[in-house]
Amino acid sequence: MTQVKWDPNDFQVFEINGLDERMEALTTRIRPKFHTLGEFFSAYFSTQTGDEFFAHVAKHARRTVNPPKDSWVAFAPYKRGYKALPHFQIGLWGTHVFIVVAVIYEAPHKQEMATRLLNHMEIFDQLSDDFIISGDHMAPDAISLMTARDEKLKQLLDRLRDVKKGEFLIGRHILAEDALNMSADQFMQLTEQTFDELIPIYNAIIGR
Repeated sequence: MTQVKWDPNDFQVFEINGLDERMEALTTRIRPKFHTLGEFFSAYFSTQTGDEFFAHVAKHARRTVNPPKDSWVAFAPYKRGYKALPHFQIGLWGTHVFIVVAVIYEAPHKQEMATRLLNHMEIFDQLSDDFIISGDHMAPDAISLMTARDEKLKQLLDRLRDVKKGEFLIGRHILAEDALNMSADQFMQLTEQTFDELIPIYNAIIGR
């Protein structure tokens, strides 16, 4: 089994001052774990979807002043990038791990993607109440699906369809303290279980 065990230093990376200093810590502490996850789950998605998936570890290359507040590995069926496509992510903020499928504002066909989800709202009934939704991939906050099923879920999908900057993320957040208490096997099992539950959402997004 692939081994990725989170430790306190991983989350504390985002407390390091200075762009160069934080990037150095990201490169040495976190990216090796993302590459390990990337290798395992790109094969997983390729098997589960029938499309060849590629892992994209965040490089934060455009940053020149402000250090990154989060980092991630993303998965999409395109070797040269992922932002224009629906994609899966595993990533870290200083407070939690996130495991999501996302459609962000760069996606050129997000209006059609949102419409597909709005036409199949029953698909969300299959998800556990501990799932979260978000309308902003650059913010750490999220809304519990349990409290969002009635109104907020539809509002976020309407915004994804109608607003140029609209985004939609759905998945699980694991609080840092909970992630630290998980063994490598427990984390991998929960991550795979989460993606198992998200793949029907992904299939609906792409019209499969």
